[in-house]
Amino acid sequence: MITRTLACFGLVFQLTVTLPAGEPSQPIELWPAGAPGEKGDIGEEKDVSKPNEGLVAGKPLIRLANVSKPTLTIYKPSVDKDTGAAVVVCPGGGYSILALDLEGTEICEWLNSIGVTGILLKYRVPSRAGLEKHTAALQDAQRAMGLVRHRAGEYGIDPARIGILGFSAGGHLSAAASVICEQRTYPKVDDSDSESCRPDFTVLVYPAYLTVKEEGDKISPELKLSGQTPPTFIVMAADDGVRVETALFYTLALKNAKVPVELHIYPTGGHGYGLRPTQEAVTTWPKRVEDWMMSRGLLKHP
Repeated sequence: MITRTLACFGLVFQLTVTLPAGEPSQPIELWPAGAPGEKGDIGEEKDVSKPNEGLVAGKPLIRLANVSKPTLTIYKPSVDKDTGAAVVVCPGGGYSILALDLEGTEICEWLNSIGVTGILLKYRVPSRAGLEKHTAALQDAQRAMGLVRHRAGEYGIDPARIGILGFSAGGHLSAAASVICEQRTYPKVDDSDSESCRPDFTVLVYPAYLTVKEEGDKISPELKLSGQTPPTFIVMAADDGVRVETALFYTLALKNAKVPVELHIYPTGGHGYGLRPTQEAVTTWPKRVEDWMMSRGLLKHP
């Protein structure tokens, strides 16, 4: 349920819009006057998937390219299930494309099933020339966290239970948003940017770019962990081409920073499975996340 307050002729009215369970809101533009540094030269936003190519669990997926107008789309759970918790979802795609359904809309629908508001972040890809791979995307993630927290009452969520969840490159983005949050990486736009952009909890599913292989798997320099880093859940398969060592070393670094962390390593499963069930045990990770959230009091009902 989304409630808006309108003032007219000195009177205040409450306008309430109820979204059916799992039905998305209209996309909400992150940047009213355009995203920072955008020049309009990225090209047309489009799905670059080819029919019957790169199927996951026998089904196709959307590979969205050339995103220059980032948005949020809100998926509300049914009223009887709603816990007040929310998660900003960051699809992966190597900072080149977004696996928009596999690691986005399908995740929001699962979150709804456990009483959590799913908030799909369509962030800018590909990475912009001359900038770090995550620069534009991190601006979008910071802006998204602040905007959601600023409008928490309007969106019917608890501002102290807003997490972030990401896959692959979106996992790196989620990790970056979890540690780079004391200052915005862009000039303030409005009051949303005065809110904290620190997630209250973090879920990383087959995350990429967490360590530097050539430097003995040292934690990537932009990921400066501290005791303020949110509690973190990590899942990965041992045969992931990204290398399971990244998750292992990142978990150890979190432990050394005294950050609560839970790590699940499965023997097989590879990379890029989303939550589509297969014979691989790693695809049961949503249940493990639900248990973790329950144990941390994140799924309490209002």
